[in-house]
Amino acid sequence: MSKVIALANQKGGVGKTTTAINLAASLAVLEKKVLLIDADPQANSTSGIGFDLRKIENSIYECLIDDIDPHNVILHSETKGMDLIPSHIDLVGAEIEMLNLPERETVLKRVINKIRDDYDYVLIDCSPSLGLLTLNALTAADSVLIPVQCEYFALEGLGKLLTTVKMIQNRLNTELEIEGFLLTMYDARLRLSNQVVEEVRKHFDKMVFETIIQRNIKLSEAPSYGKPVVLYDANSKGALSYLNLARELLQNNEQKEEEEA
Repeated sequence: MSKVIALANQKGGVGKTTTAINLAASLAVLEKKVLLIDADPQANSTSGIGFDLRKIENSIYECLIDDIDPHNVILHSETKGMDLIPSHIDLVGAEIEMLNLPERETVLKRVINKIRDDYDYVLIDCSPSLGLLTLNALTAADSVLIPVQCEYFALEGLGKLLTTVKMIQNRLNTELEIEGFLLTMYDARLRLSNQVVEEVRKHFDKMVFETIIQRNIKLSEAPSYGKPVVLYDANSKGALSYLNLARELLQNNEQKEEEEA
């Protein structure tokens, strides 16, 4: 049974793409078959795992707008078991072009349905906005993982995102669940970081992952080498954090399956 998880937060710079790349790679290292869909026009997930954007012929854009079979767009990454549907700057125009499509909120879902059974996990790296692309991702997903950075404005804007999630649960995807809130960019030396952790845990309680992603130099360096941190430096704090997150996510999902059985 495959699972589709959207990584979303309309606030930029919260570690969303870093999480998409490194969670996907960590799940692959733990022997799951993973597809990462780069649904952000900035295409940082694509370049962050080593693909040259100038050489990409077909991307998620062609799947959405020209109805190209996603099987023909998939790229195999350096990490065994982790594939990618790349993004492209053209995706900026996709929102406008999709406005005229029938059932425009479910275009991505129809694309994913063609390939989801080939994978254990499909992760969607959303763009940092609540536009039509993000609505498509949330409509296609089984759950949404929300990265929250341990900084002053962390809780600002979360209300807006949760309202959008609620609207989608009511109208477009009644099955959508919140996979969890992930605290990122944590710095133990800062009082503020610890206050944000407390605040988020107080608000969202069991919905917050135990794993916290700390600020880590190797984590910041890895994308410039086109590698997930687990390939760049497997012993770094960043690599260990994301492996812990992957294990926690797998454990949570196994538990959920057992409860439902």
